[in-house]
Amino acid sequence: MMAMSLSAIFSQDNFAHFHTPGYRDCPIATAKTLEYNRTMSDPPLELRSPIQFLKGVGPKRAEILNRIGIRKASDLLFHFPRDYQDMTEQREFGQLEESNKLQTIVGSISEWNRKSTRRGEMLSLYVNCDNKGYLKAIWFNAFFAIKDFAKDRKVMLTGKPKFDHPHWTMMYPQITYLSDDEDEQAVEPFLPIYPLTEGLKQFHLRQIMRNMLPIFTPLLEEVFPDDYLEAHKLLRIDEAVRAIHFPKDQTEKIWALRRFVYQELFVLQLGLAMRRLQHQTSLKASPLKLTDSINSQIRQRFPFTLTKAQERVIAEIVQDMSQPIPMNRLLQGDVGSGKTIVAVYAMLLAAANGYQSVFMAPTEVLARQHLRTLTRMLENDSFNIAPVFGGQKTAERARVLRDIATGSAQIIVGTQALIHGEIPFNKLGLVIIDEQHKFGVMQRAALKLAATPNAADSRVAANTSFDPHYLVMTATPIPRSVTMTMFGDLDVSIMNEMPPGRQPVKTYIADPEHQPAWWDFVARKVAEEHWQGYVVVPLVEESAVPKGQGLDAQSLIEVYERLSTGPLKGFRLGMIHGRMSTEEKERIMFEFRTGEIQILVATTVIEVGVDVPNANLLTIENAERFGLSQLHQLRGRIGRGKNPGYCTVFYNPSAENAQKRLKAFEKLSDGFRLAEKDFEIRGSGDLFGTQQHGMPPFRVADLVRDKEILYEARGDAMCLVQGDPGLARPEHAKLRKQMLSRYGTVLNLGDVG
Repeated sequence: MMAMSLSAIFSQDNFAHFHTPGYRDCPIATAKTLEYNRTMSDPPLELRSPIQFLKGVGPKRAEILNRIGIRKASDLLFHFPRDYQDMTEQREFGQLEESNKLQTIVGSISEWNRKSTRRGEMLSLYVNCDNKGYLKAIWFNAFFAIKDFAKDRKVMLTGKPKFDHPHWTMMYPQITYLSDDEDEQAVEPFLPIYPLTEGLKQFHLRQIMRNMLPIFTPLLEEVFPDDYLEAHKLLRIDEAVRAIHFPKDQTEKIWALRRFVYQELFVLQLGLAMRRLQHQTSLKASPLKLTDSINSQIRQRFPFTLTKAQERVIAEIVQDMSQPIPMNRLLQGDVGSGKTIVAVYAMLLAAANGYQSVFMAPTEVLARQHLRTLTRMLENDSFNIAPVFGGQKTAERARVLRDIATGSAQIIVGTQALIHGEIPFNKLGLVIIDEQHKFGVMQRAALKLAATPNAADSRVAANTSFDPHYLVMTATPIPRSVTMTMFGDLDVSIMNEMPPGRQPVKTYIADPEHQPAWWDFVARKVAEEHWQGYVVVPLVEESAVPKGQGLDAQSLIEVYERLSTGPLKGFRLGMIHGRMSTEEKERIMFEFRTGEIQILVATTVIEVGVDVPNANLLTIENAERFGLSQLHQLRGRIGRGKNPGYCTVFYNPSAENAQKRLKAFEKLSDGFRLAEKDFEIRGSGDLFGTQQHGMPPFRVADLVRDKEILYEARGDAMCLVQGDPGLARPEHAKLRKQMLSRYGTVLNLGDVG
């Protein structure tokens, strides 16, 4: 809505000239069901009143508004503008001047015409400006606008006027239609521009809003106590609603937005703080102690020196696991920083204390990679590692489940198959979820339920009151503001230090004329030095391309055929994608690991976890279709052995922000810096999939624009919950109700007290 930073204008001086008295359901308020009588003869109105009874709506327009989710008065009240038309440079006809400054003038349509010219179809509109003169508006190839023209219809034109005798003219002005009773003196300094649907006009919606604001804002219920509003410089709800629709000036517009951004973020942070508190007070875990002897035995299995970052994170995890409260920690590790070693340490600590561990990954390719890594690392020990995957043969699955139930399986590795059906854990003490941002909130909750022993099972009855410790990991660095919203109830550890000997990866951007040289380089390295490489393509086949986006996206099969008959002819190419069966993917990956396949053409199925030390070459087709964090993940697949890696990206220069983003990818090797840059360029959007996480989408807040308010709201929410743990005080009852209404189910809060 606004490019400028909100925090830049928040000062006591700017806030001082606001203050009056009240919200409901938007992210932000509670419906008040008391009635408001305009006259003795009018029916009572309340926030839940159907919109068809509002002045200026009626049954027909109510049907149109229903299409965009507006069914009652409160829905309309919180249907906020998406932008504003700046009317502060409104001019009389005699005040127009030739300048670079946008100017606005109001008049009525007199006539219009269209004609063909060498520049295309020219549309001319003549506007009578209060009989003081005519303004001529000109557009080319915009004849579709004629459908809204009508003689004497009131309009407002905004543009840069130029005097072209005998008329003032505006090229390509913005045209705003006004209702008959909107004269230039009545038009607000910032005219709201609302999200619309077919059949609904801006001037209609503005007039409806003008009619309803004086009637319904007194009905809004304030959720914040008066002293809280004062201390945190927040407008009262009724004042903020009026100001966000029709702000008197730029400052008021910003303060109104701040009220709603703060409240939306604050209510979420309250929910996260309550979940954290609930975790600490209502859940119990078995303390898993680390002795000098256990520490020595674990470290003997690592034939290398751990990095300082690994040592720091292991210390944090050991401290967590030694407590009678379940660990609930997020581990963010940059590509190649050695997270798996940390996970192995934690699982061996659990095993040394007589407890089982679960290691769950989002894909079977990654889960099987973990299984191979663990098997290799623990091959000289007596550890029983049990794989749990979908599609296992009946006899194999029965044996695995028996090993889990008897406790002979100390480590269980698998995918979502772990949360389908009942896995008879014997004594589960630790759950590790890898690439956890790929799992939704509900999936993780299901795993917790699956991990809870069945009280009816006599084998585990003694353990029924205990929950396992949880460690969730990701190799995709997450921007700080996203971490604080999506994972704000977790403790966070960060690893951004590379182990010694990890080879650098050189990154290049190749335009079309340099692509042949890259393929020559690839062919030479594969032929002479027996290197291997990946070619990553965003799509499997053209039919998978969204309509209108397939012109420059290359399918996996097309790229495979082009390379095998062109620049890489004579080399052994393979192909892998997510639609293949498990057996096919396993066979292809085995052939690639053993060198039988020299070049693997793949989709992002190889994005995480795949570890082939001889793979040093990476080509990414249509790189503009990937986020920077995803590109960084893909780049992490190479340079994992004794040789440096070479990554080259091909892209469509016409793609929006493509060059800017890829230049950052070429320049930055730090995944955390790249994640922040990606977030800054792409915006908050659906970075990790709020739908997947089950979190309601933000309606007002923007995590890029509003990160300073987020930090403030988080600190305030934690403070409030510390002082009133159950939000049980009467002055916090409305906040508690709103928090539970919006996030209680998603965060599994129940009726906290």
